[in-house]
Amino acid sequence: MRVRIQICHVLGGASGAASMLLWCILIFFNPYSDETSWKPALTTFVMLFLPASLAMLGVLYSYRLLLLVAFGWSILPSLYLAATPGIFAWFGAISLGYLFAYLLMKPYRPG
Repeated sequence: MRVRIQICHVLGGASGAASMLLWCILIFFNPYSDETSWKPALTTFVMLFLPASLAMLGVLYSYRLLLLVAFGWSILPSLYLAATPGIFAWFGAISLGYLFAYLLMKPYRPG
């Protein structure tokens, strides 16, 4: 059994992994983050890390709808962060990566 890796799987997986990595940098290595408050960490976890996990599951199981849900879920905070200077502006490109992976993935047709 050969495994075919398509560009949509690479793009979706790379976008999900990059979002998880950027979230870790945002929370743990950001000198401007408040280390005593857990609320911003929880909010960004729900709005950025969980959609990345959902996108990774969508890529793993070739389920297109999960990529679309991940895009819709993460687009607003990603656009907010895209307007900021610095490394966290990449969240906007990552969110678009979910959309492009969704568009490139072929629909599943049982048969």
